[in-house]
Amino acid sequence: MEKLKLHTPNFTQDNIARLAELFPNCITEARDEKGALKKAIDFDLLRQELSGQIVEGPQERYQLSWPGKREALLTANAPIAKTLRPCREESVDFDTTKNLFIEGDNLDALKLLQETYLNQVKMIYIDPPYNTGNDFIYDDDFAEDVDSYKLRSNQIDETGNRLVANMATNGRFHSDWLTMIYSRLRLSRNLLTVDGSIWISIDDIEYSNIRQICNQIFGEENFVASFIWEKRKTRENRRVFSVNHDYIICYAKNKDAFQDSRHLLPLTNEARARYSNPDNDPRGEWQSVALTAQAGHGTPAQFYTITTPSGRMVSPPSGNCWRVTEKRFSEMKKDGRIWFGSEGANVPRQKVFLSEMDAGLTPHTLWKADEVGTTDSAKRKLNELFQSVTVFDTPKPIDLLERIAHISMDSGDIALDFFSGSASIAEAVIGLNAKDGGNRKFNLVQLPETSDDNSEAFKAGYTTIAEIGKERIRRAGKKIKEENAGKPGIDQLDIGFRVLKIDTSNMKDVYYTPDNFQQDDLLEQVSNIREDRTPEDLLFQVLLDWGVDLALPISRETIAGKTVFFVDGGDKHMALAACFDHGIDEDFVKQLATRQPLRVVFRDDGFATDSVKINVEQIFRLLSPSTDVKSI
Repeated sequence: MEKLKLHTPNFTQDNIARLAELFPNCITEARDEKGALKKAIDFDLLRQELSGQIVEGPQERYQLSWPGKREALLTANAPIAKTLRPCREESVDFDTTKNLFIEGDNLDALKLLQETYLNQVKMIYIDPPYNTGNDFIYDDDFAEDVDSYKLRSNQIDETGNRLVANMATNGRFHSDWLTMIYSRLRLSRNLLTVDGSIWISIDDIEYSNIRQICNQIFGEENFVASFIWEKRKTRENRRVFSVNHDYIICYAKNKDAFQDSRHLLPLTNEARARYSNPDNDPRGEWQSVALTAQAGHGTPAQFYTITTPSGRMVSPPSGNCWRVTEKRFSEMKKDGRIWFGSEGANVPRQKVFLSEMDAGLTPHTLWKADEVGTTDSAKRKLNELFQSVTVFDTPKPIDLLERIAHISMDSGDIALDFFSGSASIAEAVIGLNAKDGGNRKFNLVQLPETSDDNSEAFKAGYTTIAEIGKERIRRAGKKIKEENAGKPGIDQLDIGFRVLKIDTSNMKDVYYTPDNFQQDDLLEQVSNIREDRTPEDLLFQVLLDWGVDLALPISRETIAGKTVFFVDGGDKHMALAACFDHGIDEDFVKQLATRQPLRVVFRDDGFATDSVKINVEQIFRLLSPSTDVKSI
């Protein structure tokens, strides 16, 4: 019986396989550290294949490079043998919610989500640590646990006190930050739907670098916009200039697809006030817009003279042309869509009717504080939610994130934030669903970074940033439901989340490297599963490995005295059935096969006899031929 691999994909080998299909002559053989033969790339030949001239050595080219870029590529591609362990006691509505809160390093999380959420995430929003010289900077070593890795990366000293990382005096000040963000952005792109988008909050220090990185990863042609957000309204008199803005840059996976799927902003009261009906047009209220355009974009058919109802002759202003051809202008005039002013003597303008407007307003790239809030207003609202306790210093305003979600998501879509901080995006998604009846979902990732010992959050019992985020979702969800009580469908609003924590694999080392163990060690390896792991732990690692949605409903049943997990795949078929009990016999297997799940998995040492293990696949082939049978 085939075994599940139970580790994240090896992107290096996948990339070699793809190149082998295109350039088979560039594939050679090399020996790994153990002396075994493996496929490798002849890079000299590959460079020649991709060049129209003889390649003799490295060539100058336009690109962003820094010390550590190749390390970042290797880090992004390297597989890890880790898993997500469910934590029911910290979750809300664990069995029914579609939302996820993943606690652990976001590089590990992005790797673990590659197969399950490939091309499934509609919108990614991240607010990464700004490279100010005082903020936390990730230092990647996926072989270490959180505590060891914090100690090694100088986040904490040997007694657990938090240290400052990446000071401006560091010779790799920009390089360390770029190395951290590059690998994460590369992995995140795989998760986006074809019409998906990523939104990144950033300040001036790394703005130019993040643009160049995103150009490399997402393609310069997929740059959508750079938004300027007025993050504060007060003046900083201690500086040379008072910096009152941050940037939010937006890239699409495919700009054309994103353009077709993005939403306009709702009409504001200010926008509606611009519409009136001075001529009692039966089509209702309207406003006039200019009928001219820049001459450089015009054609000869857009240069002509118009006679107004008063008899005045009007030509386009210097350097301009009419926006429509003379033929089209005549059609619009006949249809009553041209306005010459109340006296009929003004330069013609086009009438745009409120009743014919699209869904709303095209978003502009200047987002004012009065529209979307400031850091201070966001902090005040978060303090109110935590009963006047300051738990987070720099949250993003909910109105700001609701605007991003409204523009980029449809009902039922998934939002991802892998630097989730205080979990602002979760509150924004829940709040937007409450407003429009949508069913958007969120997946958050946050490292359990220790709160400052002297902070109000720490003194209130929130010892990590992850704890703050989870508590915020609990409080915000409850508040939103209370504020919308009585609204149709509000009782079905999903305010829950499944907490999943990144940990070492459920499997012992012998599962991955059986050749490294001697015969004397075999008695200690009767089971290849770690002793402290529960059946539900095993289930979630199987879901990851098989690429099954981690938010699907899970039920538990007893069949022939054995506990079986059923993961609901919808109306057509059960997505997965899993039994990790011992003593599996043929009678149980036959009963399980009648349920006809798409996939079924057992413990490799869970069968009553060797003959049962041999016959399992044959039983399913007869009773449920479409079922994929595997073991761990």
